[in-house]
Amino acid sequence: MSSRLVTRTRAVGETPSHAPVRRPVAVVLALSLGALLSACTQPSPEPTASTAAPSTPAVSPTPTPTQTSTGPVLVPDGTAEDNLPLFAQVVETVWTSPDHASGRAYIDALVAAGFDKSAMQVTNDLTTIGDPAESIQFSVLWGDECLIGQVGPATGEPVTVVMPALAEGGCLIGNTRPIDW
Repeated sequence: MSSRLVTRTRAVGETPSHAPVRRPVAVVLALSLGALLSACTQPSPEPTASTAAPSTPAVSPTPTPTQTSTGPVLVPDGTAEDNLPLFAQVVETVWTSPDHASGRAYIDALVAAGFDKSAMQVTNDLTTIGDPAESIQFSVLWGDECLIGQVGPATGEPVTVVMPALAEGGCLIGNTRPIDW
């Protein structure tokens, strides 16, 4: 009795009859994202005829207290959100300086911009074994909210946000270093 081995070659791109057909993940994700985005859009309203006189062009608004022609300013009676533009500008300025890996540089620059040093927190610049920290966080408590910044190689670009203050006070969770300079 002779056994006979039968082989069949497949054309490039042909899937075996017993193998499931797999679509590239990128195609499935792209289609899913497209469906999600189209579900989120609202149809534009139909134009309606108006008998009102055409409106006059709006006068350009005057700068808000948080913005001047030279840039953002501190708004002492404002909210954390009002002061976020200045906070972000200070963080960006230090980030592009040679001291970008020094938590003290961010604190000193924020103090120079008018923020209250006693309301600030900062994490350590170095790990427990003396290596540079992957990121540095710093904050300013502003009422019941916090201006929080994070910088470092792990974040890529500086991140600045307004978040609610912690229930126990302060803004940062974990170990922070004393601001005693």
